Amino acid sequence: MSPTRSQIPVVVLAGFLGSGKTTLLNHLLRRNGGNRIGVVVNDFGSIEIDAMTVAGQVGSTISLGNGCLCCAVDASELDDYLDKLTRPSARIDVIVVEASGLAEPQELVRMILASDNPRIVYGGLAEVVDAAEFDATRARHPEIDRHLAIADLVVLNKTDRVGRAGLERLRDTLARLAGGTPVVSTQYGRIDPELLLDPAVRPERDEKVRQLSFEDLYAEAYDHEYSHEHAHESGHERHLHAAYDSVSVALDAPVHPRRLMTFLDSRPAGLYRIKGFVDFGAADPRNRYAVHAVGRFLRFCPQPWPAGAEPRTQLVLIGSGIDAEGLRKEVESCALSGSDDLPDERSMWGVLRYVPREADGDEAPGEPDGTGAPGHEI
Repeated sequence: MSPTRSQIPVVVLAGFLGSGKTTLLNHLLRRNGGNRIGVVVNDFGSIEIDAMTVAGQVGSTISLGNGCLCCAVDASELDDYLDKLTRPSARIDVIVVEASGLAEPQELVRMILASDNPRIVYGGLAEVVDAAEFDATRARHPEIDRHLAIADLVVLNKTDRVGRAGLERLRDTLARLAGGTPVVSTQYGRIDPELLLDPAVRPERDEKVRQLSFEDLYAEAYDHEYSHEHAHESGHERHLHAAYDSVSVALDAPVHPRRLMTFLDSRPAGLYRIKGFVDFGAADPRNRYAVHAVGRFLRFCPQPWPAGAEPRTQLVLIGSGIDAEGLRKEVESCALSGSDDLPDERSMWGVLRYVPREADGDEAPGEPDGTGAPGHEI
């Protein structure tokens, strides 16, 4: 089952009370790129989403009117709600679990990774940090250090409330605590949605000319409001994508499995997501391999080549503070260089460790024991 095509990413959004998680979530809902988002709120009380008050009663599900759903649940019932949100009839593209400000995000991540639901795939842990309150919060709640250490993405929010020197000090501290995890600085939770969401692919959105929707008008008004409020800032600072880089690599030659795994095992600090398809050539001529990596999580899923498709590797790498050209060269160096550069029969074993057993209903070729294990370490 392909994470790129079929499985629904489940993203955990965590952070201490007041860090800006809900503001960031509202931003994702407004700038959803056509995605239908399932929201699971792991909290009790009330939470405001898109100016709607959602009563935090266990078992409540609220339609937000833009194709998104919101559920307020106890953590113990998370798997039940993931089952509901991943039913084909819900047509959900991505699920965001907003953790309580006092929750232990590690437990939510473990529940997702341990889930038997074949329709989901782990989409990463984004930890939101209040730049202005970080020192005081950390002094009162030292467990935040542990939360940062397991994060796949750190969102340093409310940076307008600290000076340049304070911001640099914070980034240095986060780099030490988060161990190379990408850190994206922002205000009002406005990160680029592409860090967490893929552009939706729907027939109505493939049309070259389509009627302007309410969603388009709402998003345009939302962006105009932000631009007006921050007109004093330079144009570069207002661009959401300014905080990260995206690298696209296409290879016509097959990829050597061992060299690719060496690259993935040592991927540099700041590289947050990798997605796309890999051609391993004669190592498995029947299949292309969908790759899905977020933080330390990695999964491959073999799929038969589409009829008439020309075998090639296509990857997108997303990160913050990365050497884009250096990454491109590293990926390109994974390609086979000629007839003398051929992988041996065991070369796929490293890849197959990250192939789930249910992928396409078959054992992957060359697998030593018939078992594949998706990998993630916390």
